[in-house]
Amino acid sequence: MKKMRYFFRHIFFQFLLLGLVLAHPGVGYSQSGGLSSDIQDDDLDGGSDIFSDFNEDILGAHMAEDERFYRYGRFFSFALALGLTSFDGNRGAAYENDPPTYGIGVYWFNDFQTSFGLGLEYSKHSMFIGEPVNNFRTNPPGFISISAMRVYMAYRYYMDTANLGTAITYSNPYFAGRLEYWYLTNKYVDQSQLADDTGGGLGFSAGFGLEFPIKLRESYIGVELLYHTVNFFDKYTQKFAPINDNGYGYEDLTGNVYSTMVSYVMSW
Repeated sequence: MKKMRYFFRHIFFQFLLLGLVLAHPGVGYSQSGGLSSDIQDDDLDGGSDIFSDFNEDILGAHMAEDERFYRYGRFFSFALALGLTSFDGNRGAAYENDPPTYGIGVYWFNDFQTSFGLGLEYSKHSMFIGEPVNNFRTNPPGFISISAMRVYMAYRYYMDTANLGTAITYSNPYFAGRLEYWYLTNKYVDQSQLADDTGGGLGFSAGFGLEFPIKLRESYIGVELLYHTVNFFDKYTQKFAPINDNGYGYEDLTGNVYSTMVSYVMSW
């Protein structure tokens, strides 16, 4: 009986195996004695890199972008600028602006959308205090000439305008940010015996700009508008404070700065 059971069990498994092969003809044994090549998937190979295609796509995209930048991009820019620097707050009320503001800058491009720069700007302003104030009770200071020089490190991000209108694309709009150091000199013109007040202050600025091409990749006309916040050395000075509540003067010289610059840009 045991032999009969083994015999029928063996026959049953043979028919079961035959049914599976007939139901799935792609699954079977090849003539070489192994599994058929239909189920040999390269992705199951332990020695293969499942990210190889992805890596090749990324590398190819970077190479194509670099080639496009080397062919069509700008590498360096040199800018000469003229503009206006103005103030708000108490400093704006006290100052008279004496345009133009002069500027010079050098920029280098990392790619189509980012650039870094170094530059220098210089502006002139003045104050006239003809009445007694806190530090000048008997002899008002009179006319004060003010020189404002600042050096800066700049970052620009040019917007991707490929899908926008032609006018916007050719204006090359960008956002700008700068780290600045301002150096002020206050010269007492009417009181020559008084020493000049000088000092520096750290500042930051942010804004936007446009660059209109004269000749692509070679020359541009730039327009940049910036808002500056600066910790001037005389920001909280009491020298020019009123002597009494209703007197003439300025409690301090707080205030922010605004600049508008138009530049001629040469690029390589």
